[in-house]
Amino acid sequence: MLSNVKRTVFYIGITSNLKRRVYEHKNGLVEGFSNKYKLKYIIYFEEYKEVREAINREKQLKNWRRIWKINLIRTKNPSLKDLSENW
Repeated sequence: MLSNVKRTVFYIGITSNLKRRVYEHKNGLVEGFSNKYKLKYIIYFEEYKEVREAINREKQLKNWRRIWKINLIRTKNPSLKDLSENW
């Protein structure tokens, strides 16, 4: 999940190369929703071996309420920090 600096907007998507994808978002190389809302901070991610599993999980999370997403993020990232800072 990507978010903006104030953590008020979330973006959920899948990729086969997380570091490359985050780089693209941070540098404004991705057009659309994430660029419009300046979603440049990776605050949560899950890894899957099978693409179908990742797609199913993405669809599930997109249907979740905001508070459920925040609670999920906080299980692994309580301070909602940008996880790419350590890369």
